Amino acid sequence: MTHQSPATRDGFPHDSFPAGLFTQVDHVGIAVTDLDAAIAFYQDTFGMTLTHEETNSEQGVREAMMAVGDSGTCIQLLAPLTTDSPIGRFLDRSGPGIQQMAYRVVDISTVSAVLRQRGVRLLYDIAKTGTAGSQVNFIHPKDAGGVLVELVQPPAEPHA
Repeated sequence: MTHQSPATRDGFPHDSFPAGLFTQVDHVGIAVTDLDAAIAFYQDTFGMTLTHEETNSEQGVREAMMAVGDSGTCIQLLAPLTTDSPIGRFLDRSGPGIQQMAYRVVDISTVSAVLRQRGVRLLYDIAKTGTAGSQVNFIHPKDAGGVLVELVQPPAEPHA
């Protein structure tokens, strides 16, 4: 049996990824029925700050990012635009609550290729546009212990 160095396992340079494929927890997605009420609750009860709000018609969701202190991690509140959207179906099946766990990545294309090489199914062939212009993809829950895992590559910072 041949043992490959972790730096070249799967044919990818693992040393280029800090502490593995993910750099940090980006956000936890929470499905809600009323986005405005949820924003008010997270602000008034938990003291979180609304940092971004948008409608993503392609994903059928109105969403808000609530900052968890100055940690760089957020709670993403997700309200469906229609009952047949992914969040609408989730709410119908499971009710309000945690819908997904999102991890930040440096290069979503490379991370996706590594995961596919390791036998992990992703929901999209290529990343889609997510919150605030980020690039996103999702790991199938059956390949992640029953958890919908989102991969998030933040948009490139403009150079001064």
